[in-house]
Amino acid sequence: MERVQCDILILGSGGAGLFAAHHAYDSNSKLKIIVAAKGLVGKSGCTRMVQGGYNVVLNPNDSIDMHFKDTLKGGGMINNQELAWTLVSDAPKRIRELETKMGCFFDRNPDGTVHQKAFAGQSFDRTVHRGDLTGIEIINRLRDQLYAKESVICWDEVRAVELLYNDNLSAIAGCLMLNLRNGKFIVVESLAVIIGTGGGASMYKIAAPSLEKAADGMAMAYRAGANFIDMEMMQFHPTGLLAENSRLNGGVLEEGLRGAGGHLYNSLGERFMQNYDPEKMERSTRDRVARAAYMEIMAGRGTRLGGIQVSVAHLGRENVLRMFPGMVDRCKDVGRDLSMEPVDVSPTGHFHMGGVTIDKDCFSGIPGLFVAGEDAGGIHGSNRLGGNGVADSTVFGARAGDAAAEYVTTVKRQQVSESQVDQFVHQLIQPFKREKGENPFQLRKEVSDLMWEKVGLVRNGPNLKAAIEKLAEYAERVNQISVAGVRDYNLAWHEVLNVKNIVQIGQMIAIASYSRTESRGSHYRTDCPVTDNVNWYKNIFIKQGQKGPETEIHPVEFTHVQPEEIFGEVARVKVAAS
Repeated sequence: MERVQCDILILGSGGAGLFAAHHAYDSNSKLKIIVAAKGLVGKSGCTRMVQGGYNVVLNPNDSIDMHFKDTLKGGGMINNQELAWTLVSDAPKRIRELETKMGCFFDRNPDGTVHQKAFAGQSFDRTVHRGDLTGIEIINRLRDQLYAKESVICWDEVRAVELLYNDNLSAIAGCLMLNLRNGKFIVVESLAVIIGTGGGASMYKIAAPSLEKAADGMAMAYRAGANFIDMEMMQFHPTGLLAENSRLNGGVLEEGLRGAGGHLYNSLGERFMQNYDPEKMERSTRDRVARAAYMEIMAGRGTRLGGIQVSVAHLGRENVLRMFPGMVDRCKDVGRDLSMEPVDVSPTGHFHMGGVTIDKDCFSGIPGLFVAGEDAGGIHGSNRLGGNGVADSTVFGARAGDAAAEYVTTVKRQQVSESQVDQFVHQLIQPFKREKGENPFQLRKEVSDLMWEKVGLVRNGPNLKAAIEKLAEYAERVNQISVAGVRDYNLAWHEVLNVKNIVQIGQMIAIASYSRTESRGSHYRTDCPVTDNVNWYKNIFIKQGQKGPETEIHPVEFTHVQPEEIFGEVARVKVAAS
């Protein structure tokens, strides 16, 4: 078994992971830093898939306070306000760093200022972008700049499987890794570990994250004893591309289509958003539009492919080709011309607002463990605004890198617990020792169907209770899976690891959803269809107990803004969920 030592181990190479690497190196260039990706560093992950852009206050007519209040309003006032304030106040620094230090080229106005476009839920047009493929620009530049930083080592196709404590179990001292190419384990001893693996929505039948995602970072943190917040809050993007018999199902068509004036239609040709949000129509927030689309589909007004349709053809072919070249190309992959015809889309599992509880420097509460990006929770409350995601990754990735670099100067290197290493390796190779057992791919399909049908966009108590019971059964069945063949590039073996992680996170989502007896933001229950501002300005915390996930419920701390400043006279009453 290979053994490697480093100062900081970064799991994930999206916006959070790469920004963490840059900031840790810039804090102390003598640190040995490893960036490990389950895919290819700079070529995989969710930040690279970002299309719409990056919310940031740059215009003198905009303000940090406006961005902050938009974020709280979108989040239903259950955000951690310290984290939300950190997001909006740090974003201008990060966008300038991306431009002047990393070399990103964002779209410009004729006068040379950075162009900012409209996005849903924003009171000001503040979304910076590079055409409609902003994530590629950001990740390419972040990866390019790492080549000059010799003490930063990048590992491709090496996945993290378990966090490792020190001998007395008082701090994280490393991680057990697995090389996908040769099937060999690697024990990494590290003074600090930063989790930034992202992509928690891949447990749903229709989902947007890149294919390698399986909530690995959150699942490892859960097994290591981390505390989580608001795991019931899973965002579904309204417009995931649909195609017949294709794995492209769920890939997002960006929110800018709606922001620019795109229309949504059901199979009857009706712009159905007039029945759900007649004031904002298609520019309503993601949770409202996604739920409206889902309800239209479930009411029998869906298309032949089981979705709705988005159309921007009325904006003019030349305008569409100029504004959305990436989206036009994406639709061409499934035989549709976005510039001239409607395209079938569906709500798609997109972003997890819940995650590991952190402070503003990404400390998890477990010594040695920092968490940034989608693996962390609390920033976005019950619903993330479009354009706040990549801002989240870069803002908190930078803070994680800075904090980890400072932390490692205060601690001594400790050996990892050898008993943990032996225990984990023994568990991980068990599927090879079973001659007959469960098929991991079939079990993964069952999990994704269950999550979509019972823990998806529209929920209710009986379905959630049934899902909790079924997920407990799946957790047992994971331990009965068998795989054959050699360990190098064994996709079945890696699917075992994937399904184990998504079942664990799925259990947390279902339990938290059952606990929140109201509808708020992305969490909608037909048996509790009111937003209960009397009883539910609360966060649900969850962590591993002796018999599985255990919850605690605590009031939200309004450290900056009271609900009345956002919602006015309905701030303390029960209102119909919108």
